[in-house]
Amino acid sequence: MKKRDRQSKLVDLVRDREKMSVEELAAALDASRETIRRDLSDLARAGTILKVHGGAMIARLPGEGPFRHRMSQNVAAKARIARAAAQLFRPGETLMIDTGSTTLFLAEELAGIAGLTVVTNATEIARTIARARNGSRAFLLGGEYGLDNSQTIGAMVTGQIRLLRAHHAVLTVGALDHLSGAMDYDLREAEIAQAMIAQARRVTVLADASKFGALASFQVCPLARIDTLVSDTPPPPEIREALEASGGRLVLCEAPEE
Repeated sequence: MKKRDRQSKLVDLVRDREKMSVEELAAALDASRETIRRDLSDLARAGTILKVHGGAMIARLPGEGPFRHRMSQNVAAKARIARAAAQLFRPGETLMIDTGSTTLFLAEELAGIAGLTVVTNATEIARTIARARNGSRAFLLGGEYGLDNSQTIGAMVTGQIRLLRAHHAVLTVGALDHLSGAMDYDLREAEIAQAMIAQARRVTVLADASKFGALASFQVCPLARIDTLVSDTPPPPEIREALEASGGRLVLCEAPEE
């Protein structure tokens, strides 16, 4: 198994169980304990996991309250979505990325791609990209700081977005259906997503199965504006048909190994 694949699986295991020993990881990944210890050192330096005596545990979740709760939900699915989405972007491209638990997982994957420019209102996403030190650049949008989601919000943020251009807007959403398209539960987060969409050539939405058919108060964009939908499971037929009818495509991540 390649080092990158092994480390990705290691992180997934630790996230799923919250804490694992070196021996447990070595057995699960069919690797030596020395290899696992080196992997843990690499991942700890990147801030992805925390090394503890004899093993590892998940790093402190960013934010407070609701965002911490979202980070602990559907972790395996979000990690697979992030891994699939990362394959869509290339060195030299500029990405605008909004705040979300799935986009934070995506940032960890993007840290392995050199030469990206990432513009975001999420402090943890900016920190993850900058910490990679691989030639990628992170630009953190300034504005009112929201502690709950570790993000900047408000008119200052949307004003800065309108001065920029990007190849991609990469977004998480609160809900998705065939009538309203992408939606969010928070007005200010919806406004930031709308501003990013307006300044990007292409729009990629990351959504796990829990978002399909749900209804949120604030529309982000219709399905016709979404170029790529990345998910862990096929959406209901009406969503898929509406997406494909407008020229969008669906990317499904690989199913977990048994």
